[in-house]
This record gives sequence, structure tokens and C-alpha cells, in this order.
Amino acid sequence: MRDFTVNKKQSGLHVVKASLMAFPQLKPADLYHALKRKDIRIDGRKTDKDVAVREGSKVEIWLPDSLFDNKAIPVRQEAKPGFEIAFETKGLLIINKSQGLAVHSGRSTGEDNLIDLIRQNTRYKDAELCHRIDMNTGGLVMVAKNKAYLDSATELFRNGLITKRYHAIVIGCPDLGEQVACEDGVIMREISAFLEKTKSGNVYIHDTKQPKDLEITTRYRILRRFDPGEDRQLLSELELELVTGRTHQIRAHMAHIGFPVLGDGNYGRNKINMEYKTSSGGKLRHQQLYSTKILIGNVPNGNLHSDISSKCFTIAPEYELDFKDLEVLV
Repeated sequence: MRDFTVNKKQSGLHVVKASLMAFPQLKPADLYHALKRKDIRIDGRKTDKDVAVREGSKVEIWLPDSLFDNKAIPVRQEAKPGFEIAFETKGLLIINKSQGLAVHSGRSTGEDNLIDLIRQNTRYKDAELCHRIDMNTGGLVMVAKNKAYLDSATELFRNGLITKRYHAIVIGCPDLGEQVACEDGVIMREISAFLEKTKSGNVYIHDTKQPKDLEITTRYRILRRFDPGEDRQLLSELELELVTGRTHQIRAHMAHIGFPVLGDGNYGRNKINMEYKTSSGGKLRHQQLYSTKILIGNVPNGNLHSDISSKCFTIAPEYELDFKDLEVLV
């Protein structure tokens, strides 16, 4: 959340235009979506209309912190089936993947998958995935334009120079874990456990290490809290960082500590999932989890991706959840 006090130049303007003057890095579409969700407040009162504002009024904009990040590189929109190229560098495509699309072929993934679609619908016929995200998780995926660029990206992952962050809506308001400072100075809570992956692909989380378990560490912070009313549990919007990147880590880990991702039919609570609707009035089809930010560390000069050293790639989550009747708690 960010706020500003309307100055003389902004007085008389509609709230969207005034907000763009105060925060030029925002996009008009993000502000109109915020209005639709009543995520803009004028002098403490929610509004869903682009009303005029007056000098001295306080405007609060309840959008994710990532949208106010000046280091973010502007999105390049390019419509593709099931994905879009959000950013492009010398050797990488930073893809915004749709929910429900697998990143590669496999059992129960359907005919289409991300890497095949990229090879078919772009000029990068030798494209390779740099990492994976779940089929029902939307958002950013790094794709190398060829094998050489893949090898350099793999080196960055191996040396801990790529940080992946996610946004999620979870049931409840977690407060577990010790506070830590992340690489970019953001304060999060850090939790650790042990992950067991069976031959069938199922994942189980243990507090104490079992044979063949892998250690996992997840960081998170609460961005917003929501009161859905009707004696239902509070919801939280989290920003999460993967310190380790294991299969289903975020969903399984958050469910293990008692705060499952909303809409997750595997590790979540279907009875609660069924209580919530999409903005079009239907049932939630996917988990409310998005890959929203990729931060790059100091890339050595000899690496093929030195052009993205210290860069940040970020998008806003595209939640299905209808926020209309959810009260935002300060």
C-alpha cells in the first residue's frame, strides 16, 4: 500500500489521474482494477468510482508493493496462446504463463504445454525452460533462447543469483517463523521443514527429517488482510520467497503450518475453497498463487546474462478471487 496527500496541482483531477501523477510507475489499468475492487480509499472511505479529489485529501492505494517498484522493467505485451512475453532480454524470454498450462509435457498435462507453444509461436525454435512452476500457478517463467543461454542461466541458479517471489491468497493470517532481511532489504518471516516426495509425485512435509527428505526454506510477509465476514476465517495476501525450490513447496509448506493457499484442491481445504467465487460469479478454478517477481543478483561479466545484472522483473498477480465483498483490514 502507498498513500499521498492531494496537492494543488492534483486538486480537481479524478483520482486515477491524480494517482498517476503521484506514482507515475503505475499503470492506469492497475488503478481501474483497484477501483473495481474498492482498493482505493479517499480520506479513509473506500470508493469504486473515479471521482475528483480535492487538495488536502489523503488517497490510499492498496496495490502490491511490487507495482510501486521503480526498478521494475516496463512490461512488453505480446499476446500468445496461453502465455505472453512479459519481458525479453538478449538471451531470455520472461514469460507470463496462464494458469492451467503445464510448462512441459507429461502425464495429465493435456495436449498443450508452455515450451512447445513457445517453440511453435515464436522465432525461438530452440528455446529451453530455465526452471519450472506448477501447471495451476500463473506468472513469470524464465525461458532461455537456446542451449548456451540455458547453461548460463543454470549457472546463475546454481550460484544463488536468481530469487523468485510469489503472491498468494491464503486462509488465515500466519505469524510463524523468525524475521529475516532478504537480499533486497525486504523483511520477511522464514520457516523451514523437510519435504518428502513419493514415487507417485505426492509431497509430504515433516518437522523432523525423515530418510530421503529434502530440507526446505520458505519466506513470506503479509501484504494485506481481508475479512470475508459471515464468521469465516480471515484471508491474507502474502508475498513469498523461495529459498529452496522444491516440488509444490509453497502450497505444501503453507498448508503444513495451517495456512493453505485458497483454491488449492490438493493441499488446501475444499470446503473453504467452495465458499469463494470468481469475479464472474463462478467457482475458483485454480489456486490463488502467482509467480510475480524475479530478482537478478550481480552477474559476473563472463556470464551470457551480464546484461540483466541487478535487474528486477515483476508483474501483478491476476487473482480469480472476487474481492468485492472482502473488507480490507489495516
